Amino acid sequence: MAGAASRLRTAGPGRERRPLPLPVRLLAMLCAFAFMVAFAVVLARLTLQPSPASEALTHTNLHPGRSLKAYLDQPELRDAVRQVGGNILLGVPFGVLVPVVAPRTRGILRLLLLTAVVMLLVEFAQGALVTGRAFDIDDVILNTTGALIGYLLLGRRMSRAVHARGPRGGRAGKKPPASGRA
Repeated sequence: MAGAASRLRTAGPGRERRPLPLPVRLLAMLCAFAFMVAFAVVLARLTLQPSPASEALTHTNLHPGRSLKAYLDQPELRDAVRQVGGNILLGVPFGVLVPVVAPRTRGILRLLLLTAVVMLLVEFAQGALVTGRAFDIDDVILNTTGALIGYLLLGRRMSRAVHARGPRGGRAGKKPPASGRA
């Protein structure tokens, strides 16, 4: 991978990135897909597991910022950090892996939209189907923020490395023929 990194570093503003060899690209996408499946399993275990002991404490939150304020008003800072930080960290793998697995999602707006939709579905499932869990719009916001952080720190670069486009026109380093008289 060091060779690929140096190729990307040498690509300046006027130069095109050379694509990774096909076997390396396929391996990177396969690994990203495997990590994405593992992430989905962890996400499901963390968010869709019933919590009967919490049933009396749960409440639906449709007002952005309400749960954040409640977290920050807790006497123990550790509890607020655990809630806010945990929800942000839960979104980071999404921002790193999705652009590698699905290159059409590369771009901040596409990634944020996809993440928000997926996290809304998770929250709807929690609120409608899982005992001791509730829908919380602040969780969607924090998860989406985490995906944005993951994308900006690593996902964008990884996706560009795996899905780099070669030179246009099929001939590297050659100028197109000049038009006009011979």
